[in-house]
Amino acid sequence: MPRNHPKILLSTLVVALLASGCGGGAKPSAGPSSSAGTVAGFPVTVDNCGVRTTYQRPPQRAVSLNQHATEVMLALGLEKSMVGTGYLDDRILPEYQGAYDSVKVLSKEYPSFEVLLQAEPDLVYGGWSSTFDEKEGRGRAAFTKAGINTHLNSEECPTGPVDAAAMDAEIRTVAKIFGVPERAEQQVTKLHGVLDRVESQLAGVPAVKLFVYDSGDKTAFTAGGKGIGNEMMRRAGGVNLFADLDKAFGDVSFEQVAQRAPEAIVIYDYGDQSVEDKKKFLLAHPALKDVPAIRNQRFAVLPLSSTVLGVRMPAAVESLARQLHPSQVK
Repeated sequence: MPRNHPKILLSTLVVALLASGCGGGAKPSAGPSSSAGTVAGFPVTVDNCGVRTTYQRPPQRAVSLNQHATEVMLALGLEKSMVGTGYLDDRILPEYQGAYDSVKVLSKEYPSFEVLLQAEPDLVYGGWSSTFDEKEGRGRAAFTKAGINTHLNSEECPTGPVDAAAMDAEIRTVAKIFGVPERAEQQVTKLHGVLDRVESQLAGVPAVKLFVYDSGDKTAFTAGGKGIGNEMMRRAGGVNLFADLDKAFGDVSFEQVAQRAPEAIVIYDYGDQSVEDKKKFLLAHPALKDVPAIRNQRFAVLPLSSTVLGVRMPAAVESLARQLHPSQVK
């Protein structure tokens, strides 16, 4: 999971050549011809995580990094505008597999800045802030200097609640950048259909008190109130006991978990530690022995890729609701 972890610069000559091919940071390449004239609906200006970008025309050589960024692109049918991708946490959703297979995978995790430049992108779209890690030479300013635009999933820099409206805004913004706003509306309608169905099934059902266990042995890395996970729990008929944590993810003590007495524990599934190993660890932890969720061995599981701002969110809400309220959500 690349929240806090995952370079090499090309020679001055190569960087200069690529920069001249890609154009200025606020004006992405027009592809084969830069004199095609004005494109309908453009220019488009987007303010994103402190970076303002003006697109004179839709990107034609985009690179997506991280699962949720890649799947937003594929859901919008933008695979033909992509020259590369990288860093998945899970398998691509089956409905996007064919489109994904048509895009070159640049690396298993984050490609170096050098590899990204060799792909000659006009846009790099990242899901986690670690996509643009300055210490690794991939800061957004470095891309701008090379004439490459960047976009970061808005969950990494929220200006308000990270909720279903934020999901809609992320999808619509990406669609706007690529000049396909009608595709965004189709996706938003489809995704809200799932959310509306779950809401109707859970009407009047008491909320379950939840604790998210992402990882950690000395402390528990959990979901706070500033990420989409908090909204997902609410919509699934639960309440996040650490919604007062003023960030998307953070560490709490196991004693704090015990004090708040969750009725169920949501395990985020990813990485080298299996769900069963996480369950065994929690069940054996002495501080948690009197917690209702532990006494009743009441767990729910979500893959990490479903717990971030992207097109998987509604289906994840339905999955979590089904696990918490099986008699209501079939």
